[in-house]
Amino acid sequence: MFKDKFRLHTPGPTPIPPRVQQAMNRPMIGHRSADCSALIAECSAKLRPLFGTAQDVLILTGSGTSALEAAVANTVAAGDKVTVVVTGAFGDRFAKLTETYGCTVHRLDIPWGEACTPDTLRTHLQQHPQSKAVFMTYCETSTGVLNPVQELAKVIREETDALSIVDAVSCLGAVPLEMDNWGIDIVVTGSQKALMLPAGLALVAVSEKAWQVIEQNDTPRFYLDLRTYRKSLAKHTTPYTPAVSLLFGLGEVLDMFEEQGLAQVIARHNLMMNMTRAAARALELPLMTTDEAASPTVTSLYGTDAFDVETLRQTLRQLNVVVAGGQQHLKGKIFRIGHMGYCEPGDILAVIATLEVALKKLHVPIELGRGVQAAEEVWAHV
Repeated sequence: MFKDKFRLHTPGPTPIPPRVQQAMNRPMIGHRSADCSALIAECSAKLRPLFGTAQDVLILTGSGTSALEAAVANTVAAGDKVTVVVTGAFGDRFAKLTETYGCTVHRLDIPWGEACTPDTLRTHLQQHPQSKAVFMTYCETSTGVLNPVQELAKVIREETDALSIVDAVSCLGAVPLEMDNWGIDIVVTGSQKALMLPAGLALVAVSEKAWQVIEQNDTPRFYLDLRTYRKSLAKHTTPYTPAVSLLFGLGEVLDMFEEQGLAQVIARHNLMMNMTRAAARALELPLMTTDEAASPTVTSLYGTDAFDVETLRQTLRQLNVVVAGGQQHLKGKIFRIGHMGYCEPGDILAVIATLEVALKKLHVPIELGRGVQAAEEVWAHV
């Protein structure tokens, strides 16, 4: 096997298109130059359709977690009551962030592998009507769950005056998102998932309602102060040194989205999800989520008595396919196949075929080709 040739199918980072890699290799420009200002303005404008907003999209240099923290630091203060919908490890991260900032946190814990239902959230908010903000995760990467944030945001508007704040790190650019129409106040994401870039850019969109809260919030913040990013963006720049090479790549990524069409990109991700799930069923590998709660960007599968999950992952790596394991209490119990970004149906067939070979090498009683055939049937009938 070639050591430098492998298939990366984790839920992030994800593969980078060659044309994006080439764009990031362009000669460096000054980050206060007119060329860089034009690039920042263009990227911010082209990001709006992905967020489903008419608002400016702020570009921060930082990880996805920096975007989560920015959403917290700019909207709440110590002592504020907040609700955090926890459907997995990243909902738990939102809870820890709000606790760090001194909030009174009302956790709405949902069993891992399940989505939060509107009725469940409604009952919770009726018990905690003073919540200043509701934090929730669109795609819960740790489990492969896609929460119905459109319906959840509607419940938030009906039951409280709270801000609705959504972590869309592992799904923006692969799923429908209509921030303005759905009444979501803040959406954050990172660059290394469906946006097909290395980690290092954090993107934030903010509603007018949320801006009013942010302007009045006295919580100390400096690098993550969204007010400074808004003022700088009005001048087509950033308050602090941006990752210029990543901006080059982002510009290329957004061109690719325009060329393919967002509807087609979303359809491709749904197809890859359905192919992966069909293959899992054919191979009798237990899926962690229902079809209704499944994410188009990552599929989580339980191990069985016939094989050890970590041994399977190691075997796949020896066959040049990289998938992710479980997090926290799911470590060693599940493995996760990412199918987002620079990925297409043919790649999924290769992953499934390799998975079958790996299972066979571990003496799991499967029939070679069953998973591939099931996935092909899904693809053939689109």
